[in-house]
Amino acid sequence: MQSTMLKCKLHRARVTQVELEYEGSCAIDSRLLDSAGIREYEQIHVYNVSNGERFVTYAIRAEEGSGIISVNGAAARCAARGDIVVICAYANLNQQELANFKPTLVYVDEANSITHIKNSIPVQAA
Repeated sequence: MQSTMLKCKLHRARVTQVELEYEGSCAIDSRLLDSAGIREYEQIHVYNVSNGERFVTYAIRAEEGSGIISVNGAAARCAARGDIVVICAYANLNQQELANFKPTLVYVDEANSITHIKNSIPVQAA
């Protein structure tokens, strides 16, 4: 049996641009991709905190250190510049892989610079 698990996420990144006429995808600062472990052309899920939209696309590289989060193509209709998004990638793991699995959680500031990286989320209190 396999379980689909959160592999990694970029938490509360800010959309820097939207490009409706671009070929498609979501361009992400290369430093953020590498820190999270998201590969170029990997499927990603984007959760727009600002407007509630959720969509699936794929990641492409943007210039390293640029802070770019660009939502492109049809997905550009799901976000606006300045929106806060959570970008996630998932992996299918077997029972043996699950034993030691921890996701990579990358937290960024309003300029999309990394503030810290964790591998767990605290238990939510009542």
